[in-house]
Amino acid sequence: MENEIVRQCKYVRSTGWLAALLLLAACFAGCGAGGGQGGSVVVYSALDREFAEPILTNYGVQTGVDVHTKFDVESTKTVGLFNLILAESAAPRCDLFWNNEILNTIRLEEKGLLVPFHPNLVGALGDQFKSPSGLWYGFAARARILLVNTELLKEAERPTSIKDLIDPKFRGKIGIAKPLFGTTATHAACLFAAWGADEAKNYYKSLKANGVHVYSGNKQVALAVGSGEIAFGITDTDDAMGEVDAGRPVKIVYPDRAQDQLGTLFLPNTIAIMKGASHLQEAQALASYLLSPEIENLLANGPGAQIPLIPADKVVARVETASTVHAMDVDFSTAAQSWDEAMKFLAVEFAE
Repeated sequence: MENEIVRQCKYVRSTGWLAALLLLAACFAGCGAGGGQGGSVVVYSALDREFAEPILTNYGVQTGVDVHTKFDVESTKTVGLFNLILAESAAPRCDLFWNNEILNTIRLEEKGLLVPFHPNLVGALGDQFKSPSGLWYGFAARARILLVNTELLKEAERPTSIKDLIDPKFRGKIGIAKPLFGTTATHAACLFAAWGADEAKNYYKSLKANGVHVYSGNKQVALAVGSGEIAFGITDTDDAMGEVDAGRPVKIVYPDRAQDQLGTLFLPNTIAIMKGASHLQEAQALASYLLSPEIENLLANGPGAQIPLIPADKVVARVETASTVHAMDVDFSTAAQSWDEAMKFLAVEFAE
């Protein structure tokens, strides 16, 4: 049945996102999944509503579980839900946290706010993408890339490194999302860990001095590149693919991809269950559903073009992966420890 589910996932691009979910639901129903278990579960999701909501709604239809979802807003991605979980920690409302990155999940782990669980895939993921204590699991990754407007920059002029953003020849033609939220903040903390604080601070000061345009989110960066407002910017592969699929004059560049360079940063989504969750059983069942090759394949072939991490009979990702691009070697736990210093500095540098 797994191969049939994978085959159905291949129809996502041709039949549409919702239609593909219905096909997937039929496959699960055919192999006895779901079963009308009932109950309810509260999900906080930092993944974009357009990607996560159809999957969660479909799960509710399959199982009879009432799935109540709170989504983050673009301007406070991940950090907004992280702060809300902290504020509610004495009486948690969230049962399951679907984060669109990893560092704030690790920060919740360090604060003792997560409980261990063991989804069906336990043991299948690489150590980099799961908690040693079973407190969180990664799946469906994205890459931090450069999106280039091909009409504004000829091939020979195009950037190949994130350090090209501080090249004076691109002054005023570059863009990033505000580096205090979402994957942009995670990227910054990873650079603080990889380069050291001094080099990372100098990099962001140089970005600012080079006239970088700062947008509310990665999607806005991608839109600005596609429209020709800027020549290129740093964004995520899911937002970049939105412009590619829309036929904009853009090209994705995987930065620092050579073996002697820093490498391209790949960031997984993560799933975690809250300590004190009111609907623990339902949260565990939903976690196993999400952490599956079937859902990864659906996300890979959907509009977000996310990158499967779970070993299985996968369809081919629509973007390049760490198997073809030199990946940044990052210790996410160390990067999480760099978070506070990075955010304190960036809050001052990018206050306006």
